[in-house]
Amino acid sequence: MKAAVFRKPIDEEEEEEEEEVCNVFDSETQTTSSHDTKNNLKGFFTSLLSMEEKHDQKRARTISEEENGDTTTNRKKPRASRDVTESEPVQQRRLWVKDRSRAWWEEECNRFDYPEDDFKNAFRMSKSTFNLICDELNSAVAKEDTALRNAIPVRQRVAVCVWRLATGEPLRLVSKKFGLGISTCHKLVLEVCKAIKDVLMPKYLQWPDEESLRSVGETFEAVSAPKISVAAYFNKRHTERNQKTSYSITIQAVVNHKGVFTDLCIGWPGSMSDDQVLEKSLLYQRANSGGLLKGSWVAGGPGHPLLDWVLVPYAQQSLTWTQHAFNEKMSEVQRVGKEAFGRLKGRWACLQKRTEVKLQDLPTVLGACCVLHNICEIREEKMEAELMVDVVDDEVLPENGLRSVSAMKARDDISHDLLHHGLAGTSFL
Repeated sequence: MKAAVFRKPIDEEEEEEEEEVCNVFDSETQTTSSHDTKNNLKGFFTSLLSMEEKHDQKRARTISEEENGDTTTNRKKPRASRDVTESEPVQQRRLWVKDRSRAWWEEECNRFDYPEDDFKNAFRMSKSTFNLICDELNSAVAKEDTALRNAIPVRQRVAVCVWRLATGEPLRLVSKKFGLGISTCHKLVLEVCKAIKDVLMPKYLQWPDEESLRSVGETFEAVSAPKISVAAYFNKRHTERNQKTSYSITIQAVVNHKGVFTDLCIGWPGSMSDDQVLEKSLLYQRANSGGLLKGSWVAGGPGHPLLDWVLVPYAQQSLTWTQHAFNEKMSEVQRVGKEAFGRLKGRWACLQKRTEVKLQDLPTVLGACCVLHNICEIREEKMEAELMVDVVDDEVLPENGLRSVSAMKARDDISHDLLHHGLAGTSFL
């Protein structure tokens, strides 16, 4: 078999488009006459010329389209890189945020002319007290704007926390009220409570000095407010009283004559008795070391032991007149503490409900409630009587209630003085 190959001349620029034409003649073709061969060759060259003319026409048409700006040609052009000049605006990354209404806070509560009574009903404090708290916490809770979003203002951060503590409403309702995400509201509550504990507690919750101790009738109370071991936090007494399973932690507090907390111990399991919680507290260590009370007494409840610095009521069934007079006077002092806890739970309704807060965060939240209580008490914020909550004292007697002989003698002397100097009540008669 033989083959003849013919290649047309092409430009260097079009080497990628070269074409190859082949004509194949077998042995039978060689037997034809020379005349036929000439005719075949003539026809072959004529065909080649025709193909070349068509190719030239196609090439000329393509060049003309490129000059006229036509981009419909089949030839692929290299994609030009786009340089961003300084004059062109740079698009910022956009963050999708769910649209929530903030009208209640921004268009109502946060307005200067919002009614004082309505504000106090919502936040359990006056506008002036709220403004004071915002100013005090500004440096601790303020955040800076970012490229993605504007920071939540300090006033709104504090408002989310205070409203949550005041109403005890679930986070989904807090989210709806302030137009923020549920997780954002949860984070804000914990952040502001921590700021209150770190910034405001050292200022508004202090042990009284020597002069104040002489003028203050102090009372000691422990009240349960939920669950390291679940069994340890199980509160049998609350479960029996409420007819539902209850877990609790304790708040032990010392209260002055104005209902202001001067010492706190928060976080021990609700299954612990009052005397056990007292022994675990820093107050117990400081008082036993001496120099804390400077001759004053702390008035404890029936669940506390009689110590060198703690006076408690007589616990026996049969009482003398002097002992009964002493117990009556002690009940008046204890009422100061109970009413203080009643206002604490009344202002901050979150203490009246089962909490959504994790155990490790609960002492911070409870401490913040106590500090806010103190601020309201110091500023003489009045609370509506219907918000007051009755505090129930379990009054479980300690196994060893008499731990100081000198305290027993001092209590007898105080009882005698109360009765014979006309300082005791006479309702027992």
